[in-house]
Amino acid sequence: MLEKLARIEERYEELNRLMADPDVVMDHERLAELAREQAGIEEVVQTTRRYRAVEKELSETRELLEEASDPEMIELARSEAEALEREREELWQKLRLLLLPRDPNDEKNVIVEIRAGAGGEEAGLFAADLYRMYTRYAEARGWKTDLLSAHSTGIGGFKEVIFQVQGRGAYSRLKYESGVHRVQRVPETEAQGRIHTSTATVAVLPEMDEVEVSINPDDLEIEVYRSSGPGGQHMQKNATAVRITHKPTGLVVSCENERSQTQNRLRALAVLRARLYDMESQQQMEEQDEARRRQVGSGERSEKIRTYNFPQNRVTDHRIGKSLYRLEEVLNGDLDEFIDELATTEQAERLQALGVA
Repeated sequence: MLEKLARIEERYEELNRLMADPDVVMDHERLAELAREQAGIEEVVQTTRRYRAVEKELSETRELLEEASDPEMIELARSEAEALEREREELWQKLRLLLLPRDPNDEKNVIVEIRAGAGGEEAGLFAADLYRMYTRYAEARGWKTDLLSAHSTGIGGFKEVIFQVQGRGAYSRLKYESGVHRVQRVPETEAQGRIHTSTATVAVLPEMDEVEVSINPDDLEIEVYRSSGPGGQHMQKNATAVRITHKPTGLVVSCENERSQTQNRLRALAVLRARLYDMESQQQMEEQDEARRRQVGSGERSEKIRTYNFPQNRVTDHRIGKSLYRLEEVLNGDLDEFIDELATTEQAERLQALGVA
């Protein structure tokens, strides 16, 4: 591991030299590429250098401890040595995590698809609750959300809602939300006061560039139609909504929230690329050995990952067995406690799989 850290540090210095080269400075694309690579390893390098500095300080403190005769000086040196040992261990653990292979999609924007599951109108209302939860979470992190497509139930719920989240690291945080979410509560329409259980599915897809997922135009069937707006002065007089069918897979994507047909077409294609990438990734994962694809839970979307229990004011994440008794705060976007623990669990499992736990 120390050899690997040394090689990364050498590459970091090499990148510094390359970025100072006049020929590279004139090549903006090359310069940006090198800058991205350097930014990707900067934290490793800085942590490595701090680790070395702490080791040096610890060695000097231990020497001082051996030579000291004054009781007060001995106590001071011992206290400092203990603090340095703790920091060294923390830095070492951090370096182990930093050296784990990174998910190449972690920094990408995402497309989130929420669909009402079992439970009729109540499932649609729950889908709307989840939509608000994620938009508020994104807002709290300074991310931008754009609604791409929505099919309303007419009473404030959604049969389906698809939206984009733009922000650095969006996928690294939201990827843990894919799966079936379950709600247990008394619907407003329930006269007997009985608790109903409803579900909604969430799919979090990394947004793909055109170069990452190539689509043959001949494989697409594109239809345009009038969007179903509120009417009146906002009524769309032209056919601006777009529906795209990918003939080889049968995937259908529609987008009608933009006023321009071109914008709706571009957004629909973005959703299609994300779905095609996800489909290919799922197929590859199924073909791989279980030990090679260590993940939090099975990754199956049929797996119930979280329950929102209103009578008990409880939210339980079944993958990590964690419950929080502050349901309203969670539905208002306070998800970090769950996501942090899911990320930590995934890291521990990956370390174990690599034999370095």
